[in-house]
Amino acid sequence: MAAPPLKLEMVPPTGERLLRFVGDRVRFTLRSADGEPLPGGWRGLLRTNLGRGQILRREIIISRGGEKPMTGASWRDVPMPREGDQWSVELTLTEVGWFKAKAYVVDEKGWQLWPEGSDASLSVHPDTYRTANTIYCAFTRLFGESKTLVATADRQFDAQLKQLDKQGYAVIPPSGKLRDLIKELPHIIDALGCRILHLLPVNPTPTTYARLGRFGSPYAGLDLTAIDPALIEFDRRTTGVEQFRELAYAVHAFGGRLFLDLVINHTGWSSTLHERHPEWFLRGENGAFLSPGAWGVTWEDLVELNTRERELWEHLAEAFLTWCRRGVDGFRCDAGYKVPMPVWQYITARVREEFPETLFLLEGLGGGWNETEALLTQGGMQWAYSELFQETTGPQVAGYFDHTHKQSQRVGVLAHYSETHDNDRLAKKGREWSLLRNRLCALASVNGAYGFTCGVEWLATERVLVHGCAGLAWGSEENIIPELAALNQLLAGHPCFFDGAKLTRLSPLDSPVFAFQRVSVDGKDAVLALVNTDVLPCRRSRICSDNRHPKRSWQTTERFNSL
Repeated sequence: MAAPPLKLEMVPPTGERLLRFVGDRVRFTLRSADGEPLPGGWRGLLRTNLGRGQILRREIIISRGGEKPMTGASWRDVPMPREGDQWSVELTLTEVGWFKAKAYVVDEKGWQLWPEGSDASLSVHPDTYRTANTIYCAFTRLFGESKTLVATADRQFDAQLKQLDKQGYAVIPPSGKLRDLIKELPHIIDALGCRILHLLPVNPTPTTYARLGRFGSPYAGLDLTAIDPALIEFDRRTTGVEQFRELAYAVHAFGGRLFLDLVINHTGWSSTLHERHPEWFLRGENGAFLSPGAWGVTWEDLVELNTRERELWEHLAEAFLTWCRRGVDGFRCDAGYKVPMPVWQYITARVREEFPETLFLLEGLGGGWNETEALLTQGGMQWAYSELFQETTGPQVAGYFDHTHKQSQRVGVLAHYSETHDNDRLAKKGREWSLLRNRLCALASVNGAYGFTCGVEWLATERVLVHGCAGLAWGSEENIIPELAALNQLLAGHPCFFDGAKLTRLSPLDSPVFAFQRVSVDGKDAVLALVNTDVLPCRRSRICSDNRHPKRSWQTTERFNSL
């Protein structure tokens, strides 16, 4: 009677997804699943495309989403030396990207035996984004003269402007400039301690045609690589692109990184692409161009791109590369789930050929988790928006915390923005509420990926409407600048917020008090966080303490009446 076939077990397990950084080492082992001795004369091998990123990217680019078949040339077999009753090999991760691996053995007859299950996969991120990733989201338009205002509404002035509107005039109020934003970098990077400056789109907006609101939305961009003239100082010596380069240079000189919001699932009506390549846009059955929408709202100042047109892919990839050449380090990919995954595969592969450390942040709010996971792995992205800002009760916060921590370890970091430009401002509910939510997002962050919108630090209450120009309450005596600076210092300098730190929820799912612990990767430091999500007022409390420095603590809640 023949012996039953040998069952094999791989570590990391087959089907596992891991997140690592360039410079890390990963060990693969293969052994008998039931502990049986390994037959002599057998060889262990690891089939993988790790270390073959350049070939993999070339395959993706040439294939263009299946237009030509992938050859599999990026795969190779790495010998696994035998160590006792297992085969083992350790590899150093040297390239950014998404890779796969699976170990197998070859017996004396040359037959291959594989462990059950699919390939293990690794999302390898740039080494520079291991920790201290606080994001400051800036809407350049808001950094003009109106930034000091608490509210910008002026009924009498608005009535005058409406009369001009009725006569066909396009009244465009003054806008903040790129150079205005440069002046605030000492505040953003040095005082607050933010590391990433994230810009809302800087492309030209509609001013006379299909314009909604007083200014027109930067998400109705008219040219993917042009600069909105409203953001540029009239300077006979420089162009708008050169002034953008000034900002990029200044950010880098302060030790920061620059992210840009780039929209590729639609443009504004009468954009450059709309006029030159109408065949690259979607039309309805009646021949009319289609406008995108979400949550039951149609954005009529937009027209939707048809990303099935592969000639468009080349144009989009060149737009990303153009901004990289101007100094952009990463991109927020607006409504990225509306763009098919093969398009993102192509774009990220093209960009990484020239700029391998470029980071792609998926704005997937409104999309499903399956789409997000696909884009964070096969699609070549690294980060995605967290939805923690939408969770308020204890059970909601606890449940989403579990999801965030799990997925940030296996597919990509979910970045906690405390608020976004699509929502009411935190300070509208009061100072304590804003502090609580910012502290929650920062302390619960993975790899320090935590962000907030300009004006949060000044307790701005006027909602940021992309068609308008809200006030930022800049310079307000009542602010939370010291508290945010302390949070960012904590994320950048405490071992419990470095990569590899272990996060564990301690409170029950149904508890109004959310408790979790952070332990450093070496186990020598621990931080405890307690967050009272109850709507009732509470006394001032400390929610974060350091076991190595018991006198050091960070207050994370104060008395609040609006929770």
